[in-house]
Formats: sequence, structure tokens, C-alpha cells
Amino acid sequence: MAAAIITKPHVLFVPHPAQGHINPTLAFAKRLASEGIKVTFIITTNLSKSAKISDCSSITIDYISDGSEEVKEPETIEAYFKRIKAVFLANLADFIQSSSASPATLVIYDSTMPWVLDIAQERGLPGAPFFTQSGAVNSIFYHLKQGSLKFPYEDSTVSLPALPTLQISDLPSLSKFMDSNQTVLKVLADQFLNLERAVWVFINTFDMLEKEVVEWMASRWPIKTVGPTFLLQQKDDKFSNQTISLFEAKHDSYKEWLDSREIGSVVYVSFGSIASLDKEQMEELALGLIKSNCYFLWVVRSSEMDKLPENFNSEKGLIAEWCNQPEVLAHRALACFMSHCGWNSTLEALSYGVPLIAMAQWVDQTTNAKFVEDVWGVGVGIRVGQNGIIGREEIAMCIEQVVGGERSIELKRNACRFKKLANEAVEYGGTSANNIQHFISKLKS
Repeated sequence: MAAAIITKPHVLFVPHPAQGHINPTLAFAKRLASEGIKVTFIITTNLSKSAKISDCSSITIDYISDGSEEVKEPETIEAYFKRIKAVFLANLADFIQSSSASPATLVIYDSTMPWVLDIAQERGLPGAPFFTQSGAVNSIFYHLKQGSLKFPYEDSTVSLPALPTLQISDLPSLSKFMDSNQTVLKVLADQFLNLERAVWVFINTFDMLEKEVVEWMASRWPIKTVGPTFLLQQKDDKFSNQTISLFEAKHDSYKEWLDSREIGSVVYVSFGSIASLDKEQMEELALGLIKSNCYFLWVVRSSEMDKLPENFNSEKGLIAEWCNQPEVLAHRALACFMSHCGWNSTLEALSYGVPLIAMAQWVDQTTNAKFVEDVWGVGVGIRVGQNGIIGREEIAMCIEQVVGGERSIELKRNACRFKKLANEAVEYGGTSANNIQHFISKLKS
């Protein structure tokens, strides 16, 4: 009698085609690969032309068109999401159908693409969404979906289950992206469209960071925290250098510059891969950094360089077009991180015990900033002036508070506490590690 053939579990990962979604999803994918799971990771053919893929031999990367190659004129937000859904959906269905030689056993997809679950289940595959934003932010979008919270926001304060009382300014900031059909709101609310049919629901956070809201969500769906996912690969040297970057890594002199600075003396300034400040705000930020009299490392994308003040130069500052952010945050010279408070950046700062200066721009960042300052006590929020611009005095004052003011000791102490909790979550026996191991054991059974 012939021995039974043991089929290796095969997970197909489908992230949203944007850097902030690819990064945490790839880290999760590589963790599964390190445990002997076969992993296929999908990126769009358009991104494949510019993406820098470094040593991803542990997983298989495949490419599917989302139709962007045919786009010749600037798209509206609504047209972008319609194209992604229509073209990518059809091509993904064909890809799954044609992969019969090595069929997937599960599809893990970005929560902003709930229609992936439909095509997976139509082909007999279970699906699991991966939420790349915080539990708090996701729960707010759930209430917007249910209609218990309405946009435009109506009340000055909002009380929602498992969340602190929130001001309107603390809720996700959507106006900048809102069209007549409220496309962005619909996309984010529709993350909960078919969640009851998912076999697993993963979220990039950890239990001790968002205990109340995670428990509230887990009472409704099979939520499993698996974050901070970027720490998963930090724990395994074999996988720590495996990356997919949509931006060219420019090896500036920032490493040597940081090495030459004293312990806890540098303000790191970065607003992520998408946020864009206008010229007036860039000038106020530049002058505020100089006014603080602190050393600063400021990441300014090449496309933003022309917004800097003319002949801008500071003996205490270094401008870099790109930095390896976790590497910078782990450096002994770091005093604090002035950030837009995107969820990836927030998790990275918490994981390295770095206090934050929150300069939120849009969507989830305003809510993350609220938690940074008032819930976790790991940073201060910058106040916007009446003209809609954050002034140089406000910027300098916030830096002073975090770097050397009376609050700095408490902020650093709280940040170090969350660093400990974040690392415990992903280490052997931690909540995120246990959730992943349980998931893997179910896959293999």
C-alpha cells in the first residue's frame, strides 16, 4: 500500500498594493514561511517594475495586473478603487484557478479588499483578512459601517464601546479624501462587509496595547493579534533583510552621522511614504527644528526637497532622502520621533521605546495621535494654529517637552514599558506568538 502524500499547507497573501500595507503583511508572511508553511505573496505587475525586492527566497512572489498599466491620465479616488476591484479581482480569480499544480489552502488578504474572500470561497478556499490599522481605528470604521456613528461627524464628543471618549478631532480624518460618493469612507467601512464568513481575522497589534478594544472585537469575530509584525522578522536573523520596497534605498551618511551623536540627543523626523506637507508648513517645520537647538535627522523624499526653505542649512541637522526606520529608531542617539503617526511608524516607535511628537495628517493618524498622547502617555500632540499651519514656536516647544522638559522622564518611562510589552508579545509564549503558533498548528493538522 502506497504511503499517503502529506500536502504542505500553502498560504496565498494578497496585500493592498501600497508600501504601508505590504510591509506588515510581508513580515507576517515570512514568519509563516519560517515555520515551514509554503507562502505565495502577490504584488501588482505595475509595482514590480519599481519595487526593490531583497532576498525574499523564503517565499514565492507572483505578479498580477491591477490594470494600472493602462491608466494614462490621473485618476479620481473612486476610479482607482473601482479599477482595483474590477481588474485585480478578475486576474486574481484566474491566478487561483490556474494554480492547480500547487493549490493554496488559505488566502490571507488585506482587509480593505473584502471581495477577495468572495472569489476565494467561490473556489473552495477559506479566507482570512489582515487588518493593518489599529484595533481602535478599525472599531471606529465598524461603527461607521453600522450607522451608529455618522460622517460628517455630528456630536462634539463620541462614546463608543471599549474606547475612551473621543473628540471630533480624535476621529479618523477623512475630509481631505472625501468625494461626493464618500469612496474612501465606504472602502474603510466595507472592511466589515463579509467578516462573519472569515475563518480567521488577523490584526497587526498586540493584546497589552489595545486590550479593551481587542477583547470587544474578539467577542464578535475570530480576531487574533499577530503584531507588531515587523518584530517577528527581527527575531529571526535569516529573514530580517528580506524586503519589498517601493522606494529606492539611498545609502546616505545618516548612519555615520548618528554614530557621532551623543546618547538621546537626536530628534528623528519622518512623515512616512505618502504624507506631503505644503511649502509653508515645511518652512515652519524647518525653522522650528532650528529653534529647538536639538540635533535632528529629517527624512525628506526627493519629490519634497523643493519645498525646503531656500538655502536651508543647519549645523545641527541632516536631511536624508531615505532611512531604514527601525534601524534609526533602535539607535542609541535617538531622543524622540516626530511622526505623522501612521500605524506602522507608531508600532515601530513603541517597539523601540522611543517617545513621539505626534503631527498627524489624515485618516487613522489623528486617532493614533490621540492614543499616543492621552491613552498610552508616550508622546505629545502638536497643536495646529488658527491658520491651519503648525508654527515654529509650537514645534520647538513640543521638542523641548519631549527631549528635556518635565514630562520627558515620564514619556520615556511609558515608552520603555510598551517596548517591553511589544517584544514580549512576539517572543516565545507571548500572546501574538501563541496566536501564530496556534494558527500554524491548525494549518498543519
